[in-house]
Amino acid sequence: MLKNSNRRGSFWMFLTLLILALFLVFVVYPLIMVLYKSVIDPKGGGLTFENFTRFFTRKYYTNTMINSFKVTLVATTISAVLGLLMAYITRSVRIAGSKTLNILIVVSYLSPPFIGAYAWIQLLGRNGLITKVVNALLPGTDFGGIYGFAGIVLVFSLQSFPLIYMYVAGALQNLDNSLNEAAESLGAGNPRRVMSIIVPLVLPTVLASSLLVFMRVFSDFGTPMLIGEGYRTFPVVLYNQFMGEVTNDDFFSAALCVIMMLITLVFFFVQRRVSRRHTYSMTALKPMEPKRVSRKVSILSHGFVYLVTALALLPQLMVISTSFLKESTPGMFTSTLTLDNYLNTIVAKNNKVIANTYIYGIAAIILVVVIGVLISYLAERKRSPVTSTLDTLTMLPYIIPGSVIGIAFLYALSRPPLMLSGTATIIIIALAVRRMPYTIRSSTAIIGQISPSIEEAAISLGASELRSFRQVTLPMMLPGILAGAIMSWITVISELSSSIILYRANTQTLTVSIYVEVIRNNFGNAAAYSTVLTVTSVLSLILFFKLTGRKDISV
Repeated sequence: MLKNSNRRGSFWMFLTLLILALFLVFVVYPLIMVLYKSVIDPKGGGLTFENFTRFFTRKYYTNTMINSFKVTLVATTISAVLGLLMAYITRSVRIAGSKTLNILIVVSYLSPPFIGAYAWIQLLGRNGLITKVVNALLPGTDFGGIYGFAGIVLVFSLQSFPLIYMYVAGALQNLDNSLNEAAESLGAGNPRRVMSIIVPLVLPTVLASSLLVFMRVFSDFGTPMLIGEGYRTFPVVLYNQFMGEVTNDDFFSAALCVIMMLITLVFFFVQRRVSRRHTYSMTALKPMEPKRVSRKVSILSHGFVYLVTALALLPQLMVISTSFLKESTPGMFTSTLTLDNYLNTIVAKNNKVIANTYIYGIAAIILVVVIGVLISYLAERKRSPVTSTLDTLTMLPYIIPGSVIGIAFLYALSRPPLMLSGTATIIIIALAVRRMPYTIRSSTAIIGQISPSIEEAAISLGASELRSFRQVTLPMMLPGILAGAIMSWITVISELSSSIILYRANTQTLTVSIYVEVIRNNFGNAAAYSTVLTVTSVLSLILFFKLTGRKDISV
């Protein structure tokens, strides 16, 4: 009996060490290479901090960081206000079509922010549809579009508020409405009840989700690259330094990566601290239910919710509609309906962009699910210093921006013995590494809800520990795993920041192709690719609802 126990312990320890070795090779080693390059003199090979000195002593570079903080703070604040208002109104006021609206809000969040930037160029760019109308109606004005700070903030705000909306909507579901009713019975008006009861209770959720938005917006380079023009942000400078066509500097780029990692690391720990210190535990004995309100309040509520949802969805609608229009000159569409954009991208080019997206995405999700479930099981059921170390290492990709991971992979995996640069393998691994923390956290939560006594009962009946995991625990986790895998799949196929660094001509994905076509002013082709990506995301979301039986998404 002792021999079998030792054998089982050896198997799980071997599995732990194997997964740990994979993370050391594909996460820790690339990051060490970034740190190494950032402090090495490219000429003499000695230790130097010249790259960091260069950044902090030149106004051009420090201004890009200040610009990034300005954009991020303003966009996060607007997103938080919009998300909180949308969640409260839809949870407290009876809104016609609220379930459909909830799905549409989630759909607006699924596409990458840079697609929103491209769509708003079509609407409010120099030759945009709305720009032409404004200049025609107001002859004295010369509206030049939304390029720069305002445009970046607009795109990020409308694309990020759904994340806060989903978190706050979930928090409001767990809110006990009897507190609200008690305040009402004591004579408190609705505004006072909201500010004194509702807002303080959901504030931890608002702050935690806002910090997630902050990290996401700060590290995004696609939107500022497309719509920023002269307003340069830190991620844009990093991308240009590493991928510059005229000149690039690997060592300075590494220093920029380290600075970005430190910034996101600080905000990650701030988020953890906020989440832990300002968390309320409440049992919703009487959950908040939407109710009928006065006609005036109802009209205002419906108008606000519909308007915000329409603005958030406008980029997708614009992209889909222009994908079926003939392009006369770059960025100029006629009213002629055509399938040329799809023929040009999918048929005429005879490329593998869509196939690459699906193949890489499925392969990444398989890795994410298999390794993620094993890590969560080991961390929850086989606790030890080794599994705790492994669990901590898995959070690194959650903190680190995708562009930094892409650069780190090229530094570390472009030399023997791996030599993975330019291959599909390096993109699949990058996608898997980026999304694995989400699956691990959700799987750990699922395992935490399964009593260990169930596995112990199977073992007492003669099943091995591995068989108990395979035939008892895993089937119980499967519904949650599948749901999480679908949501991870949606984010994987929308990934740009690491893919744009790692791709080659034969490994392009949909997001990379959209970005490349926009840069080349082939807006019709970009619209066709974007539509394929949007339709794929929506179908995946429908599958998620089908498998889970849910009618909305809240986190």
